[in-house]
Amino acid sequence: MDYGITREHSLERLQQHLSNPNLIKHCLASEAVMRALARHFGEDEDLWGLTGLLHDLDVELTLTDLSRHTDETIRILREEGVAEEIIEAIRMHNEEAHNDKRSERFHHALAAGETITGLIIAATLVYPDKKLASVKPKSVRKRYKEKLFAAGANRQIIAECEQIGIPVAEFCDLCLAAMQDIADDLGL
Repeated sequence: MDYGITREHSLERLQQHLSNPNLIKHCLASEAVMRALARHFGEDEDLWGLTGLLHDLDVELTLTDLSRHTDETIRILREEGVAEEIIEAIRMHNEEAHNDKRSERFHHALAAGETITGLIIAATLVYPDKKLASVKPKSVRKRYKEKLFAAGANRQIIAECEQIGIPVAEFCDLCLAAMQDIADDLGL
């Protein structure tokens, strides 16, 4: 299917717009999580994966100003001719900036999926070897319950997984496994 952009071109765009390697790794982790969620739901893995990969394209351009975050991504992707479904999901992952509420499974999946990546990475970094392979699903579930641990990983957004039919514990397990599959790409 044609989405107006390929994965290779998406990676080029990330390199062009993001200088922080950790932000690029976050986008790769989000792509892996979205692909796993697409498989779980029987959805289009490429569509969901590209959306995860591109969702934070403008973070450095907007200097993490949440009131503007996604606006530049939308502009860039529309100029590229990227599928509107991708653009809309990216827009909705920052619903606060657009005075709108997520209502579609795709939108909830992106918001919850990209948010949990930070929690999983933080859980990984407290292990002595700092390797995703060492992280057990039980550890991620425990850290999820610790509100002060990785406090920037908004638990309310992660909990949106329940609105799309995945209990938090299962969501933690699924997302950890997805990130473990690309541990080398993440340097973890």
